[in-house]
Amino acid sequence: MDDFDQGLANVTERFANDASDVDRAELLPLEHLDLLADLGLYGAFAPVNEGGLGFGMKELCTVTEELAAACLASTFVWIQHLRLLASVLDGDASELLSTMKNRVIRGEVKGGVALAGLLPGPPRLRATPTPEGWTLDGSAPWVSGWGIVDEFFVAARGPDDTIVNALIEPREQLGLSAHRHEMTAINATSTVALTFDSLVVDNAHVVSRVAYDPAQEAGPGLRLNGSLALGVTRRCCALIGESPLDVELSEARDFLDEADAESMPRARARASELAARAASTLCTHRGSSSVLRGDVGERTAREATLLLAFGSRPAIRAALLDYLLE
Repeated sequence: MDDFDQGLANVTERFANDASDVDRAELLPLEHLDLLADLGLYGAFAPVNEGGLGFGMKELCTVTEELAAACLASTFVWIQHLRLLASVLDGDASELLSTMKNRVIRGEVKGGVALAGLLPGPPRLRATPTPEGWTLDGSAPWVSGWGIVDEFFVAARGPDDTIVNALIEPREQLGLSAHRHEMTAINATSTVALTFDSLVVDNAHVVSRVAYDPAQEAGPGLRLNGSLALGVTRRCCALIGESPLDVELSEARDFLDEADAESMPRARARASELAARAASTLCTHRGSSSVLRGDVGERTAREATLLLAFGSRPAIRAALLDYLLE
């Protein structure tokens, strides 16, 4: 076992030991994120010669699955950072991103996301040019990491069917307010609904403008999120022992790995449906203890239910209903 594998094993053990306490907490322990930074995971796919781990998608998904099996909340917040990491590694990165690059890779600057402008349909979050920069208006209904991360990467719909990407501080300010959601699971992620009311963003904090292309969001991002559901199933398999779920987990993982943009929604749906069924199996396996608040079965069932709804775009939701109503 090399140093990274040993370090990952230590972190997942710590996460698993803390998971019940994190489930009851209002805010996840920041030490969890620092442990991931110490392991190099905030620079997961950054080149090794730039201080990163040089991971490809398969390695990133494997690690995400292992971490989610141990503590879903901490893993959920961490993967939000990867959008900021990708941005600082872009060859056309803005001056602001370039100055932040090394700190982002090291996890000294931790990122979250507010991507309402990327959602299909009428824009929920709009960017309007002004002489001083841009103003943001609208809402981002599900944003995690409030009070935890250092920067939010915000995507808003701009003029002429473009996306305006900007960095904002995750704090209440003129033009920005937050309403905390009380979640049935992973509540410690501090997930909020953001309301933008002519929030002023100066040009220096607008990091890119790109064409709006919904198809760009149908690939790697959806695959990585599927690892959260695989992680919940993985936890169930470990606690139940050898069972047919082991084979189903492997098949669901392969389906996600091999999926293209067209088949990805169904692959995501299969992973989420499997997590829900595995969680029910775990509760049955554990018996009456699984109805006690804080039991690993009870917590896993709530997390699996949340993942049925998380990121369930129309195509994923339709496929999920097909699986669940078969």
